[in-house]
Amino acid sequence: MSFLALEGRTYAVFGLSNKKSVAWAIGTLLEEEGAKVVYVASCGERVASLGKLLAGRPCLACDVEKPEEIEAVAAKIGTEFGPLDGFVHSIAFANFSEGWTSFHKTPRADFLQSMQIGAFSLVEIARSLKPHLKTDAAVVTIGISSYVAAPTYGYLSPVKQALEGCVRFLAKSFSADTRVRFNSVNAGPLKTKSSAGIPGYLDNFLYAEKLTPRKKALETAEVANVAAFLLSPRSSGINGQGVVVDAGMGWNFFDEEVVRLALRPEREAGQ
Repeated sequence: MSFLALEGRTYAVFGLSNKKSVAWAIGTLLEEEGAKVVYVASCGERVASLGKLLAGRPCLACDVEKPEEIEAVAAKIGTEFGPLDGFVHSIAFANFSEGWTSFHKTPRADFLQSMQIGAFSLVEIARSLKPHLKTDAAVVTIGISSYVAAPTYGYLSPVKQALEGCVRFLAKSFSADTRVRFNSVNAGPLKTKSSAGIPGYLDNFLYAEKLTPRKKALETAEVANVAAFLLSPRSSGINGQGVVVDAGMGWNFFDEEVVRLALRPEREAGQ
């Protein structure tokens, strides 16, 4: 048995979208460790498009904007695959219907839709799956490592802040009659297809890479590694926490190379 002791356990992974998604990285790692995984994608069309990638793996459809679909998929998962040892919530969405705009100009509909999909869906999924979770199950969601006001990230940052708040309140709420744990992996910028749709994301990604002491961007597999640990019984003492995984970006503000490059125009102008 490996250190993580995941063999024979069963997990649901919500948010599968493509081969480069965090959900896929986590799910396949769980499988490598001997766990059984049932995937959940956003709609039937997405499930169909993933046929070749899934290669026979179970995958269900669920639009988390529709409470009835969350309840239905939870019941199906519980009946066919339960009881579960935990689940992964790797879901986020931003409409940006009006393109990039200042935060104070964010359309109400866009913000509320993003909050429902990216944050409150964790609450609804947890509530619906609760009867099908083992009493010591583990839940992991994907947050972000820093809530700094990157203008191009728009309203996704406060939505992720709300998500992390939901993690703590769910951990407290479930503690009334279970030992189910809730944690988030707060990842630094990643190169995924979903993030590519965020206006200006590439520049921020490259800048973040320069802030890492190793000068190498965070990899999706590194996020999956931490998620697998938090899903395993080896992390039984961690609950209601946001574990930062950013390759050191968050504390390396005064990196010598970045400082030198930032000040070069002023120094050249002063010569």
